Amino acid sequence: EVQLVESGGGLVQPGGSLRLSCAASGFTFSASDMKWVRQAPGKGFQWVSAINSGGDGKYYGPAVEGRFTISRDNAKNTLYLEMNSLETEDTAVYYCDTGRFMYSDFRPRTQGTQVTVSS
Repeated sequence: EVQLVESGGGLVQPGGSLRLSCAASGFTFSASDMKWVRQAPGKGFQWVSAINSGGDGKYYGPAVEGRFTISRDNAKNTLYLEMNSLETEDTAVYYCDTGRFMYSDFRPRTQGTQVTVSS
């Protein structure tokens, strides 16, 4: 059974940084593409970023391109999202999940981690 645990969220001022982590278990992490998805208050799910199984293919949504960096450590079964130059619009619950794409019927497997960007 796929198990994912996100951490690293919190309250940060605009322009600040945070690093999210996602600890994975129950499946072959090193063979799985992974992604981050977020949901802002009152809005739908938004695909943020994805990475291929080997870590050499990285993909970003236009809202975060140039500010966020996705990475992974297959030895530690952990996915990361380094978020810099945070904006108030980045306020959301962030979820990690398997696969590269997000489909219309996406439902998070976890509670996610809350990121709040506010002065």
